[in-house]
Amino acid sequence: MASDNSFDIVSEVDMQEVRNAVDQATKEISQRFDFKGSCSRIDLEEAGIVLHSDDDGKLKSVVRVLEERFVKRGIPIKSLEYKDVEPASGATVRQQVTIQQGIPTDKAKQIVKTIKSLKLNKVQAQIQGEQVRVSGKKRDDLQAVIAKLKDSDFGLPLQFSNYR
Repeated sequence: MASDNSFDIVSEVDMQEVRNAVDQATKEISQRFDFKGSCSRIDLEEAGIVLHSDDDGKLKSVVRVLEERFVKRGIPIKSLEYKDVEPASGATVRQQVTIQQGIPTDKAKQIVKTIKSLKLNKVQAQIQGEQVRVSGKKRDDLQAVIAKLKDSDFGLPLQFSNYR
């Protein structure tokens, strides 16, 4: 008799790695010639990251430096959600960046719909808070689900955990 196998689909970011990436990006900005005399900086806050700079052009360079550090540390750039650029004091600009943790309900529903579209017999997906639990009788079916989800783009990084 086959027992149920299952795994969880999660979207998590290692905040220690985020801190390290922000520290490295901050150090690079402080040392680079093209940022000399500018007010460009990156602040890591409770709600996410705040980017500051003199103008849109410099802000784009700050974003590039930050993203390069994320990639080098193995943090998916998809986990960054950029808000609109807004004016700040002293004719400068700032941009809020949230770090996506967990799977929002609308994305979870898309994931469940994608799994159901595979029409695999006895494979079930349920939304549990900010993750999705997938269970089924056959390991091969679950591996097919993982393969399909890896090929799909939901706009956020997905990890597969607690495979049993």
